[in-house]
Amino acid sequence: MDKLSFLGLIVAICAITFGYALEGGVVSALFNGPALIIVLGGTLGAVMLQTPGSVFTKTLKISHWVFFPPYHDVDAAIEQVKRWSQKARQEGYLVLESEALAHPDPYAAKGLSLLVDGAGENKLRDTLEIDLMLERERLLEVSRVYEAMGGYSPTIGILGAVLGLIQAMQFITDPEKLGAGVATAFIATIYGVGLANLLFLPMANKLKQQIEQKMLYHELLAEGIIAIAQGESPLNIELKLEAYRVERPSLVSE
Repeated sequence: MDKLSFLGLIVAICAITFGYALEGGVVSALFNGPALIIVLGGTLGAVMLQTPGSVFTKTLKISHWVFFPPYHDVDAAIEQVKRWSQKARQEGYLVLESEALAHPDPYAAKGLSLLVDGAGENKLRDTLEIDLMLERERLLEVSRVYEAMGGYSPTIGILGAVLGLIQAMQFITDPEKLGAGVATAFIATIYGVGLANLLFLPMANKLKQQIEQKMLYHELLAEGIIAIAQGESPLNIELKLEAYRVERPSLVSE
């Protein structure tokens, strides 16, 4: 669980509502169901219109990474690669076939399968690099969905405000009701700007970070498998992969 994400969202909401209350505002006045429906519904509809179904489905599947990121154990991965290297040096690459079939990570399983099938170093590297590049691009499409929501949300908020003003104009002869209607109309703008800058855009950036961490983890596995193909010893492989542990500690999500 990413406690910082939860804490950041809570701090942002509390700071805004508390500051509004200090200015004499009534916090309950910020809650308006119709305005929320207009902003959320309009933003979601616009994004659904521009996004392919497969990408939208993928967005729903991995959005929880913002608050519950996948765990990548770098130390365990390095130890696992060392075990693969030791087995390959002692018994040959075929002994890794069972590892490839049982490994839960499709990327690592594919790399091991290529190694077992006798793929050369260049072919192995090219294949794993292409797969890594394509996987990164497919996952980054999800972050772009939230970036799009962050772009549409303020505009939909303005649209909601205009609709509210049109409704408020019905009370133009009653200044008290007109003032209340205008205040309510601008809540839609608050929702649009607030959701964009406090939720959608931060979620897009956090997803990018989690995706890059996943890619670095796969890069570690790829370098390890290629080193096995090069016939390097487990000790040399550990020294090579040590950089992922020392220089990139953010690979491990707590």
